[in-house]
Amino acid sequence: MTADNTRTLVHPSLPQESQAVSAIPADQPRRVGNDLANAAAWLKAALETTANGILLLDRDGSIASMNRQFTRIWRIPDEPLQTGDDAAVFAFLASRVRDPEEYERRLTEIRPDGEDDTRDLLEFEDGHLIERRSHPARLGGRIIGRVFSFADVSEDKAREAQLKLAASVFSHAHEGIMITNAKGDIVDVNAIFCRITGYSREEVIGRNPRFLKSGRQDDDFYRAMWAELIARGHWAGELWNRDRNGKLYAQRLSITTVEDVIDASRHYVAVFSDVTELKERERQIKRMAYYDALTGVPNRVLLADRLNLALAQTRRHQRCLALIYLDIDGFKGVNDIHGHDIGNQLLVAIANRLRDALREGDTLARLGGDEFAVVVTDLGGWSECDPILFRLLGVVATPIHVGRNVFLLSASMGVTLFPQDDGDADTLLRHADQAMYQAKQAGRNRYQRFDAEEELQTQTRHRSLDRIAQAIAQNEFELHFQPKVNMRTGTVIGAEALIRWRHPEQGLVMPGDFLPSIEGSELMVRLGNWVLDAALRQMTAWRGQGLDISVSVNVSAHQLQQADFLSNLERKLASYPEVDPGYLELEILETAALGGVARTSNLIESCQSLGVHFSLDDFGTGYSSLTYLRHLPANVLKIDQSFVRGMLHDSSDLAIVEGIIGLAAAFHRTAIAEGVETVEHGKLLLHLGCDLAQGYGIARPMPAGDLPAWVAAWRSPPVWRTRAVQSQQPDADARRAQKKSRLVRRPRKTRSWKWSD
Repeated sequence: MTADNTRTLVHPSLPQESQAVSAIPADQPRRVGNDLANAAAWLKAALETTANGILLLDRDGSIASMNRQFTRIWRIPDEPLQTGDDAAVFAFLASRVRDPEEYERRLTEIRPDGEDDTRDLLEFEDGHLIERRSHPARLGGRIIGRVFSFADVSEDKAREAQLKLAASVFSHAHEGIMITNAKGDIVDVNAIFCRITGYSREEVIGRNPRFLKSGRQDDDFYRAMWAELIARGHWAGELWNRDRNGKLYAQRLSITTVEDVIDASRHYVAVFSDVTELKERERQIKRMAYYDALTGVPNRVLLADRLNLALAQTRRHQRCLALIYLDIDGFKGVNDIHGHDIGNQLLVAIANRLRDALREGDTLARLGGDEFAVVVTDLGGWSECDPILFRLLGVVATPIHVGRNVFLLSASMGVTLFPQDDGDADTLLRHADQAMYQAKQAGRNRYQRFDAEEELQTQTRHRSLDRIAQAIAQNEFELHFQPKVNMRTGTVIGAEALIRWRHPEQGLVMPGDFLPSIEGSELMVRLGNWVLDAALRQMTAWRGQGLDISVSVNVSAHQLQQADFLSNLERKLASYPEVDPGYLELEILETAALGGVARTSNLIESCQSLGVHFSLDDFGTGYSSLTYLRHLPANVLKIDQSFVRGMLHDSSDLAIVEGIIGLAAAFHRTAIAEGVETVEHGKLLLHLGCDLAQGYGIARPMPAGDLPAWVAAWRSPPVWRTRAVQSQQPDADARRAQKKSRLVRRPRKTRSWKWSD
């Protein structure tokens, strides 16, 4: 073995003792020795320059020689090479392959003295693939050994596998594949391409793919496609082409640029799939998602999209948009009488008529059942919208023939105009719906415009209701009390409970600022019950302080009309057993009592059976007759403060006050005057025979805690006490006012709530 781990190649037929050229006997001719040495050198050089690993075995299977590439391929260590141990070399070779047993078995089949050429593939443990070839070595026709050649073919096999895979993909892919050259001419296609397009391979080779164009994409589309393909080396998208029979098909296409580094050529590989059926399914799904299945017009979803788009365009162009909500009057009866099949046919006919009556660019949508919506754009205002509305009413009202049936129908429509009604799409639809119901209530077969100002008031009222409900829950209300006195005797006979709102931000809010917003609502009942409960609780507290005083509580008409009013009153009185029911007076408005005299009379009598007293508040502001007064068993008539305040300078007010006092005496009722603001008011009332009064001239409403001290300290004006011992006839001024006056009824603004003094 030489120093470079390569054995010296010798002729196998030479004697064993002649192992090197230098070992040629001196008695041999010098020329033969030189030739042999030269031949060995040439052979060694040839072995070292070959790219394959070479192993030479003699007839006995011993290693005759090997080259350096053989040791590199097999990565043979130095030790067995230096020792010349053939068995160690063979054992190492077997250890390098993945299947040593198969290697050994195959090696026994390749006999060194055999005649056959061999070729097989060895797989190393590290995954390398080595091709092994062998050929018998002959000398003069006699086999003297075997030459083995080894080549690392891992990369070649990998490329071969890739080529096979690419060929398999090209042939068996489920997508159509087309390869073109740099000029765009087709150089190859696969079978799926032929199946999709209907063209054979021979018909398309050499042609430009533009012969497949459908015409649906313009030149700008293809220019943009090629620009992106050249810039990025890839393009993907969808387009329509035309097959051999002229049928259009949709394809999802991906084009990739392929550069050949060897000859610097460029090719384009297009891979596409036929998505025509998918497109059709998408179209059907989209239609089901956006269009009404029965009439074929847009549904709510598409309406929302188009309405939002129309709103944006309307803002941009500074025009108007009308949204119409249309409902077929009495359509339910058609279904009930004729069945749903006839009803559906009728709806289709109506939808077709409405669609034909609209302008191009307007949208008709079915919202469900017999309800439709119409979006009308590019309007100058109501003047341009009204003719369209009349036209729509007309087409619905025209007789419609369905089979043997003739239907005469009408429509109720609500319409809102944008930007006068400056809302979003949902808000506009809700407003149009509200207006449609107003048209229904107004008699049908008409349209109703949405009133944005009225809607704003409604929203404000709803906000007020919510805030008042919150105030009740958070106990923000309190009662103030205004004393009622007997001016003639100078005694305090009771107090009227008046509600106030202790607002966290606004301070003390008077009832006139919040009671009107809850009139007729459930909150009026809740608040009325709170007032009654708070008054009874305060009367109990005063009784504990030694103050027994009658308290009057205002009751609204809505509260009085509740079916459980009497039972609720009984429960509250039972909850405060310290309060004598005779000290509780319920004030009801005269106008409330007139709402149902018989029922109100029965209710008053039932409450009086509990010991509770009643008074008619604001008496004289209504339109009651003597018959009504005779049938209402109220104990007290409260003269409205508007008459009392004006009686000093208005003869009509004086006449009314005198008349009410006279009625009270005639019907054995007690009269009490509100609005006594001056001593003169009291003097005149005493002259007229009215001893009981309340008003700012006596005391303003005060917190409950202040009333006991005020009662203890109050004294009536001396002039009232002086009048008490004088004649009860009016003075000269009063007589003159009476002479000029007549008992007249002047309409006053009626009130259905109190608690506002």
